[in-house]
Parts: sequence; structure tokens; C-alpha cells
Amino acid sequence: MKNVLSIQSSVVYGYAGNKAAVLPMQLLGIDVWPFHTVQFSNHTQYGHWQGMALPPGQLTHVIAGLEQNDKLPECDAVLSGYLGDSRQCEEVALAVNQVRRYNPKALYFCDPVMGHPAKGCVVANGVDTFFKNEVIALADVMGPNLHELEILSGKTLNTFDEVVYAAQQLVAQGVSKVLVKHLGKCAKDPAAFEMLMVTGRQVLHIARPLYLFPKQPVGVGDLTCSVLLAGLLNGFDDITALEYSANIVDAVMRHTWQRESYELELIESRHFIMNPVIRYAAMKL
Repeated sequence: MKNVLSIQSSVVYGYAGNKAAVLPMQLLGIDVWPFHTVQFSNHTQYGHWQGMALPPGQLTHVIAGLEQNDKLPECDAVLSGYLGDSRQCEEVALAVNQVRRYNPKALYFCDPVMGHPAKGCVVANGVDTFFKNEVIALADVMGPNLHELEILSGKTLNTFDEVVYAAQQLVAQGVSKVLVKHLGKCAKDPAAFEMLMVTGRQVLHIARPLYLFPKQPVGVGDLTCSVLLAGLLNGFDDITALEYSANIVDAVMRHTWQRESYELELIESRHFIMNPVIRYAAMKL
């Protein structure tokens, strides 16, 4: 069994951060070690939310405890998402390096969650600088959406080809795989939800239905990155892992849309997560 240290937010109500990532990975046979960067009542795109970031130093103490108990050699990957305090950034980098000290083959998958004021996504100042200046050289896999890819590349992206090129530039700077988890305005088909996976060898493209919600659920990116990482750890090649990720997320989104829910229907979709039906295939460009 593979083990993942998942460093993300946590919400009491609903599904975002670790609440959206842990269960799907567990259902796919991955043991997850969750560390919560923040503890919120609910995600920040509600009208009101309460909670706090964990104090600086907590992640470092947790890693030290795992090291003292000889558990770090068992860690196969680190997954990081929402960071609630810029002081957590260096702790994440130290955690990745400490895990790799004991398991040089351990993957680091960074979901570079950045602020998006128009959507109500609140992220601490300085976190985006950490992603740009340090993570690109540290991560094996990054999972930006279009907005995050624009920040990482320093460019406004308006076409499909520009997205491909921006992802390829991240690969050239050291990232092995870049998952562009939502192409948005740059999608080939405006009626579809499209993703790209770009590596040094290939560009993969996949499209699934775009479900029209009155208000889009939060946590979809957290879910997407978690099941892609699970696929990679389970030995899937890139194209198979991408297809599993897209089709699992499609099943969850379809069920959520049918239930007219604002929160992801993860529990009711558990059978689809464990046994996804591959309806949508990835294409090599």
C-alpha cells in the first residue's frame, strides 16, 4: 500500500481541501496521512466562514515526530494544496526535502491554490510567490488551473496553444508533469470541461461534460489532483491516470449536479470512485 502525506486545508462542513482529497485516495487504495493547514467552518466561497490557520511550526513538529518514529521512509508522496499562512510555505518545502531524504523516490505533487477574488477564494499574501520561486524547481507534478497557470507563467493566456506552451515552460524549468486541471476560456469546446497533461515527452488532452450549476461546487480541483496522484501511485501510465482522474471527477460532478447540490456528493459517489466507468478518453496531441 502506498502512503501520501496530504498537506491541505480542512473544513468542518462540506468538501474542500483534505475533505475532498482524503476519502477518494483511500477508496483507491492509498493510505493518507492528512495534515490540515487551516481549520475552517466551511470553505471561503460561502458568505461567511470562521476558523484559523494552524500556527507556524506545527508541520515541522509533525514531520519531526514521524521521523522519530521511523515513518518517513514509508511516505511515497507529498500532496500540498491550500496554504493558509505564507510561513507554512517553507515548512512544506522542508517537509518534502525531509521525506525525500528517507525516500528519494517520493513524489511531490503541488496543487498551487492561489487567490481568486472574483470567486471569493482567499489565500494568504506571499503564497503565490512561493509557488513561482521555489515549487517549480521542487515539484514532480503541478496541477494549476488556467488562472494559476497565468500567475505561474506571468502571462495572460488566451488560446489553447498558449496554454500548452506555458505548461511546457514549467516542464522546462523542472516539473516532470503539469496537469492543467481546467482550460476555461482556452478550451477547444466551450461546452466541455477540458484538461491537459503536459510532460517532456507528450501533450495529453481530455474533455468531459461541463455541468451547469447555479453556483459551481468547490473542491473539484482538490478531488482531481488527489485521484490523479492515486492513479500514478497505483502504477498507471500518464494517459491511464489522466483518464481515471477525469472520469472519476465526471461521475462525482454528474451525481452532484443531479442532486442539485452545492457540495460535492463524494460519499454517494463512492462506488463510482472505486470502479469508474471510462466514458471519456484522452488524446495525444
